[in-house]
Amino acid sequence: MSTIKTPPKKRSKAAAPTPEQDAIIIQGARMHNLKNITVAIPRNKLVVVTGVSGSGKSSLTMDTLFAEGQRRYAESLSAYARQFLMRMDKPDVDFIKGICPAIAIEQKVTTRTPRSTVGSMTELQDYLRLLFARVGKTYSPISGKEVKKDDVTDVVDFIKTLPEGTKVQILVPFRTLSGRSIAEELNVLLQKGFSRVYAVEKKQGAVLRIEDLIEDETQIPGAKAQVYLLIDRIVAKADFDEDDIHRIADSVQTAFYESDGACLLETDGNKIHTFNNRFEADGMSFEEPTPNLFSFNNPYGACPVCEGFGQVLGIDEDLVIPDKRLSVYEDAVVPWKGEKMSEWKAAFIRAEGPKGFPIHKPVLELSKEQESVLQRWIDDFFKMVEENLYKIQYRVMQARYRGRTKCPTCRGTRLRPDALYVKVNSADIAALTDLPVSDLNAWFESIKLSAQQSAIAQRILVEINQRLKTLLDVGLGYLTLNRLANSLSGGESQRIQLTKFLGSNLTDSLYILDEPSIGLHPRDTARLIHVLKNLRDLNNTVVVVEHDEMMMQEADYIIDMGPLASHLGGEVIAAGTYKEILKAPASLTGQYLSGALQVTSGQSGIPAKRKAINYITIEGARQHNLKDITVSFPLNMLCVVTGVSGSGKTTLVKQTLYPALQKHLGETTDRPGTHKALSGDLKMIQQVEMVDQNPIGKSSRSNPVTYIKAYDEIRNLFAKQRIAKMRGFQPKHFSFNVDGGRCDTCKGEGEVVVEMQFLADVHLVCESCKGKRFKDEVLEVTYREKNIHDVLEMSVDEAIAFFDDEKALAQRLQPLSDVGLGYVKLGQSSNTLSGGEAQRVKLASFLGRGNTKEKILFIFDEPTTGLHFHDINKLLRSFHALIEQGHSIIVIEHNTDVIRNADWLIDIGPEGGAGGGQLLYSGQPDGLKKVKESYTAEYL
Repeated sequence: MSTIKTPPKKRSKAAAPTPEQDAIIIQGARMHNLKNITVAIPRNKLVVVTGVSGSGKSSLTMDTLFAEGQRRYAESLSAYARQFLMRMDKPDVDFIKGICPAIAIEQKVTTRTPRSTVGSMTELQDYLRLLFARVGKTYSPISGKEVKKDDVTDVVDFIKTLPEGTKVQILVPFRTLSGRSIAEELNVLLQKGFSRVYAVEKKQGAVLRIEDLIEDETQIPGAKAQVYLLIDRIVAKADFDEDDIHRIADSVQTAFYESDGACLLETDGNKIHTFNNRFEADGMSFEEPTPNLFSFNNPYGACPVCEGFGQVLGIDEDLVIPDKRLSVYEDAVVPWKGEKMSEWKAAFIRAEGPKGFPIHKPVLELSKEQESVLQRWIDDFFKMVEENLYKIQYRVMQARYRGRTKCPTCRGTRLRPDALYVKVNSADIAALTDLPVSDLNAWFESIKLSAQQSAIAQRILVEINQRLKTLLDVGLGYLTLNRLANSLSGGESQRIQLTKFLGSNLTDSLYILDEPSIGLHPRDTARLIHVLKNLRDLNNTVVVVEHDEMMMQEADYIIDMGPLASHLGGEVIAAGTYKEILKAPASLTGQYLSGALQVTSGQSGIPAKRKAINYITIEGARQHNLKDITVSFPLNMLCVVTGVSGSGKTTLVKQTLYPALQKHLGETTDRPGTHKALSGDLKMIQQVEMVDQNPIGKSSRSNPVTYIKAYDEIRNLFAKQRIAKMRGFQPKHFSFNVDGGRCDTCKGEGEVVVEMQFLADVHLVCESCKGKRFKDEVLEVTYREKNIHDVLEMSVDEAIAFFDDEKALAQRLQPLSDVGLGYVKLGQSSNTLSGGEAQRVKLASFLGRGNTKEKILFIFDEPTTGLHFHDINKLLRSFHALIEQGHSIIVIEHNTDVIRNADWLIDIGPEGGAGGGQLLYSGQPDGLKKVKESYTAEYL
């Protein structure tokens, strides 16, 4: 079904705006490191803001432009509405002209709740619920037949179809209630206004008057007779008048009421037609479909056992059979080991072997029928364990194999079982949310509905198709709607939010996106650009903070911030089209785009590729979409794993190789992904480190300078100053984490939190220390005229220059600058760092350790996140510094500059989801160009 597109608005020629009017003008912006800059952002264009990390891109876009757009929107609300919003401070700017309503889409994973899914984030789950409630048909799980409910109109319509002159009796079964006798029941019916019953005995029917039966109880039909209450008698006509229709409808309604849902029509004294307005079939009652029936976030629709989470605490099959490469004969079922419990294994082999169960076949190769046979025995085994829980050894055994496992009631669908009796086009809602988006889109393209269903579902299908198409366009066709939101990467989360906003079809708005191409292969970046252009064509202004070369080539306008980071940045170096930026002599970005500068891992060009001597190998990896692949990773070199989004890179490296190595080294870890073996030169690795984008500390007290152990040097330095010695200050007095020198009012936080009973907590600057965190007497201690607060406010690069006489301290700080974090403040709270920044702080801490005897394998996931070409140079030099120390590096990456500079390249693909999971290439980067199936080869 085609999506609805809002046509671009036509401007009147008479009212054509001047260039200045047709732009958002920011004048005198001074937020953070911005140096009183003035910039014009053209409206209704795709604008890229770029520059080295820390040059002021986010200060300009998020902290100035978006903050002012939000503030103005809040100011436009009523005083009543404003009291529920946090007070929004005006950004430090002279003025902003021509701004429109602003929407910011950031990288952060927006939710950590296990209830939020891709379906709920994109609103697709809501539209699916609506679709199933409106056009879904309920089918009995016993007979498989559709469950229907008759209403008054159905009965009236049936009577209208009868031949003229047909005698019709409207009946309901006679029954006695509340222990009454037949005579008492007849008396009650007489008082209600009924006058006749109809009795059938030996196929002969007779109408009896209730009054006569009450006067003479001997006339009451015997137990063998079928007795009905006669509601009404009519004769069918070719054309009923309005009064007739009203009378019949009233009689049918009465019949449904008196019998709790049944209405019988006897025609011509011999045939009975049954109608029922209860939603029942095969002796079962069914719930009528409503949107809440299909919601696992609503108590009405959620599975009653797992309460909508899909998992319960039970016997974990992966703990029972941890190694599916083994057969039953080889003790695949771990609880069936040992002298006593091995009796179960022996009994299984004796009973099932002769029936054809392959006892020597690996468990992972068993058919579904064979798996269910084995599972039955395992279930029986644990029932026996449960019956013997009064014995300590059985309690220990049960505890050993308990874990989070799929809910046995809903089988992980999270919904109450009867929600799955409702189907659209033969599929239930759980089957649809289990499909990858690409398959779900194909299902909706081939959906077959009746004319009535199509009329009801038309608007719902437009919304569903539009959102599915956008998910495909932004390269997320491999995700399923039931994928948990907290398992998504920052880039995936951002692109899902983009899908939601695009679905709303807003116009004349300002969209600000923070690096939406994160985690995208160049092939998928092209699709994303197409989506952003569609957003622009709806008369929106799209501002993208981005470093991707392809995005810049396609942009209408580029603003280059710089020239460098922190106090050396904050200026607009160049602004214009892509071609104009190429010619701008002061623009670092322009020099990299034009080829005047190149991303190389050495100062003077690309170094010779190292030759691989040692390898570690994952054999037969088949977790998720991996197709039983064997992959060798070379050691003591830069190995890059690439492939389109969803091809299986993360599954191979993070979910299989990393935990398998941890397990080999004796560390506690998550269960490795399914694979046959880990082999190779494992003695060459003494430690494995996953350097991911998780925060380095969730507390506001954690910061980069404490993480790399440089704060100790700073505190020692201040404690050595003459005034500190006179006052008896020790290094602890210069810490905001312990009592002594920190402010007693805010406990070193710099702010006081006021808890509001019904509103969000309010954060106010501490009045005692004015946000400086320390007592006045501590702040009077200075080193080269700077106190401890001044030093924590410095950027890393400023601090390195400031402490040039203190070699040990400068050396501690240098790794942060080497990985491109020279712009970060020493005291900046860790929870304000982006994922990419947190990852590079971890890298800096390893660089700062110097040579260690242990050889470490480092695994990096998308380390170029948030990095300009200039910073990627620094990052590559840092990688090679680690390799020179004898370590090994594996990088999951899409950035073509990193791929070109790899010593070894592993390409997974060719597609995402089910179409991926194959090893396309393994070797030096140059050889990839010969692989026709590889999308990576196209972009190298």
